[in-house]
Formats: sequence, C-alpha cells, structure tokens
Amino acid sequence: MDSTNKKSGHSNKINEILEAISRDRIRTNLLHTYEQRAIAWLVQRVPPWISSNMLTGIGFAGSILVFASFMLAAYFSRSFLLLGLPGFLISWFGDSLDGRIAYYRNKPRKLYGFVLDITIDWIGIILIGCGFIVYADGFWELLGYGFVVMYGWEMIIVLMRYKITGEYSIDAGKFSPTEARILISAIMVLEVLIPTSIHYSASLAVIILFIINVVDTNRLLSKANTLEKH
Repeated sequence: MDSTNKKSGHSNKINEILEAISRDRIRTNLLHTYEQRAIAWLVQRVPPWISSNMLTGIGFAGSILVFASFMLAAYFSRSFLLLGLPGFLISWFGDSLDGRIAYYRNKPRKLYGFVLDITIDWIGIILIGCGFIVYADGFWELLGYGFVVMYGWEMIIVLMRYKITGEYSIDAGKFSPTEARILISAIMVLEVLIPTSIHYSASLAVIILFIINVVDTNRLLSKANTLEKH
C-alpha cells in the first residue's frame, strides 16, 4: 500500500509540475511529450542560484558554440562541426528552461521574458546562419541567408498567431525549435561523414521551412478572415 501511495504521490507531483511549466504555452511538436517530461525533471534539479536570465545566457552560449563550430570547420577541420552537437544541446537546455523555471518557481515575468526570449533567439539564429555562410562556398552561402529568412518568418508567424488567436505557440504543427536543432545536428554529422552533403541537406531543410511557413501563413490568413467576417 505504501509503495502504491508513493507512486501515486510521485505521479501527482509530476502532473503538477507539467501543468505549471506548460502554462501560457501550447505545444504540438512531435517530441513534446518526452520534451516536457525532460523539462519537468530538470527544473526540479536546477540550483536555486541559477536564474532565468542565467539560463537564457546559457542558451545563447550554446548558439555561440554552434557558430564557432562552423568557423573552426571552415578554417581548420570539418570535424569541428561536431562541436555543434553539444552547442545545440546547451542551446536547448537554456532556451527550454529559462521561462519554464520561472513558472516552476512561481516567479513568471511574462512581458520581460517574452521580449528577452525572442530577441536572444533571433540573435542566435543570425549567428548560426552567419556561421554557415562562412563555412559554405560560393553560391551555397545563400543557404545560410535563406535559413535566417525562413526562421525569421516563422518567428513572425508565432507573433501573428498570438495577436490573432491569443494563443502563444512556438511550434509549426509537429515541427518546433527542438526538431529544428535535431535536424541541423543531423545535417552537421552527415557533412562530417560525407563532405559537401550539407549543401543538399541544408537546401532541403530550407525548402521544408518555406513550405511550413507558407502553410502556416495561409492558415492564419484564413483564421483572420473568418474572425473579421464575424
């Protein structure tokens, strides 16, 4: 009986944490169930002296490491692209926990966090795009620019969705920043194994982002049109 009660209590605690960290944000991405449980596990173990702002800084440091991996790969060895993997992991850790830890501690700063999070995310995307531009050759450099434009478009869609529906979701259907980090990490690993493959895999990634953005924009236009008719 005691064991059953302990398991029930543990389950209730996890559910309470999941509810707390999920407030004000709708998640629909492919990995959201596993991701949310991982975040729920992590927020309980982040030392009290680590603040939301510090976690934002940690996430940004991850983006800098991804940028550095492209730079080192461009001037020294392609194998340095593998530094992008821990870079993306660090980026995910900081970016995923900075706001959620505030809700877990019941100290949310919605407006401040909203502005800071979007600003740092945008600067991080620019850094990663610039790193790719330095690494790529000739015409392929445009892919870095294309990635920044497509991701920037997706960020604008998030803001427009928030304005039109009142729902804040960083996901484009089943695709989110988490899946994007995994996709780019896979592209970088493939480039180490098969030189110049990044040109084609990155092209595919930009095309996929373009299609997702077009679909999401059309959905928002339809939603806006429906709301205005009523």
